[in-house]
Amino acid sequence: MKAPDILEVTFKVVSALEKLKIRYCIGGSLASSAFGVPRSTLDVDMVADIRPDQAAAVESLLKGEFYVDADSITRAIEQKSSFNIIHLESLFKIDIFILKQDPFSQQAFSRRAEKAVSEGPAQKLYFPTPEDIVLIKLDWYKRAGEALTQQWRDVLGVLKVQGARLDLNYVRLWAKELQVAGLLLKALKEAGLTE
Repeated sequence: MKAPDILEVTFKVVSALEKLKIRYCIGGSLASSAFGVPRSTLDVDMVADIRPDQAAAVESLLKGEFYVDADSITRAIEQKSSFNIIHLESLFKIDIFILKQDPFSQQAFSRRAEKAVSEGPAQKLYFPTPEDIVLIKLDWYKRAGEALTQQWRDVLGVLKVQGARLDLNYVRLWAKELQVAGLLLKALKEAGLTE
């Protein structure tokens, strides 16, 4: 019997969230791979809008197959931070970030859209738009002192693959708000998207 892959594990977590009517959005390398240049990963980043009264139910639906702790979930909700869930068989890790209340986080989450991620019976996941992926990754890159080269490559991958389909007016507007306008300009030049 083959071990589950990262998408199978992700769908197990998503299924539990959907049973509880918890809205989510896939981020990180899985999101940039969906809209840019694919790369392998052993973990998944996700944003979820979980309420404190749902923490025990999340644990209950996932325990047994996953390492999950209701107290960690509750703490993450209170602190607007993150918690992780580990799939016991594969050791794949899912980092779940609690949805923040700042204007950009709310805007990006409200724009999320479903995208098919497998063939056959279409399995779909919610992702940020390509524009929001670029902005989120630029913000992470800036916060890490421009040291996360993989974040930068992910930005360039999304820009190159999406190209003219991107709403660059939207990206430029939020890049100013997030104070990453200079990084955006540099990325657009590297991706060949400037006049």
